[in-house]
Amino acid sequence: MKTYTAKPADIKREWHVFDAADKTLGRLSINIARLLMGKHRPIYTPSQDTGDFVVVINADKVRVTGKKAQQKMYYRHSGYPGGFKSITLEKMMQEHPTRALEHAVNGMLPHTRLGNRMRKRLRVYAGAEHPHMSQIENDMKKENK
Repeated sequence: MKTYTAKPADIKREWHVFDAADKTLGRLSINIARLLMGKHRPIYTPSQDTGDFVVVINADKVRVTGKKAQQKMYYRHSGYPGGFKSITLEKMMQEHPTRALEHAVNGMLPHTRLGNRMRKRLRVYAGAEHPHMSQIENDMKKENK
């Protein structure tokens, strides 16, 4: 029996919209990462990029359980002496509401060139408005035919 490998011609990308209002950060991130990787498709191939486009709205209204808002820390380093920075989830949600969700999804994707291509198909918006309505409407029209 031969192993199936998806061809570029077989991959049909769709657009998905998630409303993050009152959804748990981790549970939402799992579903988004699954769609970006293409694991929901029967043609999933680990070495090929078979995933879809994902648009997330209301990212500023995502919720976390327990005391994570005050206790969860995000760290980064500039590479210079004394360049270590840290920020809590609560402060990050106030300053950059989309970054917490992007960071959670990025941690679930492969850390390779293939993962970089998957990351480019994720669009996260803090409010309910997004500029991708035409792609989503075209995708729905194709499904109805």
